[in-house]
Amino acid sequence: MNLIEKEQLIAVKAVELENATPEEIIKYAVETFPNITFACSFGAEDVVLVDMLQKVSPTTDIFYLDTDFHFKETYETRDRLVDRYPGIPFVKVSPKITPEEQAEQHGAELWKTDANGCCNIRKVEPLTRILTQYEAWITGIRRDQAPTRANAKKIEYDTKFGLVKFNPIADWTNEDVWEYIRNNNVIYNPLHDNYYPSIGCEYCTRQVLPGEDPRAGRWSGQEKTECGLHK
Repeated sequence: MNLIEKEQLIAVKAVELENATPEEIIKYAVETFPNITFACSFGAEDVVLVDMLQKVSPTTDIFYLDTDFHFKETYETRDRLVDRYPGIPFVKVSPKITPEEQAEQHGAELWKTDANGCCNIRKVEPLTRILTQYEAWITGIRRDQAPTRANAKKIEYDTKFGLVKFNPIADWTNEDVWEYIRNNNVIYNPLHDNYYPSIGCEYCTRQVLPGEDPRAGRWSGQEKTECGLHK
């Protein structure tokens, strides 16, 4: 099957699965593509998917991108999830260079002078590297998070990374996410309770003020709205 045929097949399946539940999407994903992984950022959407995966497919690989710049609360959330789900080996994926090497090669506080460059080094390159080992991946993106995600399908062909991409909760609202967290007693990052609806690296994330867009706290003051992991 060539790329065009594969994209056409996935487009048809996306229509068929549009009204499926996230659990049904995950079940189809892991059964159809056994060599699949889940990219976990430890945000609200992703801890929901961690919980779902444990119920549907507890052996599915889960990895996270350790930029070295996460909030301490993010690392603590990871550790609490490890305690809750002891069978999960959260695979750490690191950049090729340390923060010190990055400062030496590109200048101190690269996230201020070239945020895209910093994301490429600490997120995009490591993600590209890990995804070459798989034929499909699962993400927690939702359509109402940002205009750049408004057309996300529950299953699509990811042309950027060259594999199949599943977005099981693409049609969920923020309220849906938190209802699941409450009903299932899911562990989540406490920063969410302190006006951080979207959590990235510590240097590029601030609190969101009342009335602001939920992603206004990411790369505040810059035109940048995405780290480059999603089209």
